[in-house]
Amino acid sequence: MEITDPLLTAREGARILQVSLPTFWRRVADGTVPQPIKIGALSRWPASEITQVIQMAKDRRRLPSLVAGARQDG
Repeated sequence: MEITDPLLTAREGARILQVSLPTFWRRVADGTVPQPIKIGALSRWPASEITQVIQMAKDRRRLPSLVAGARQDG
């Protein structure tokens, strides 16, 4: 069985997002990072969901400039 979307620990997710572990958990609490998949007492996140958090942040960063450009054209 090939694993195409590995599950990450909170520490691994925090490292990818370049935040501290407490900040990672704050982002889970505020909804920026999705709730974990629970496997018994373990909390894990699919790598694709952590990547999606980064992509959503990039999209939000571009959105204001796109809206401003639309206002100037209108």
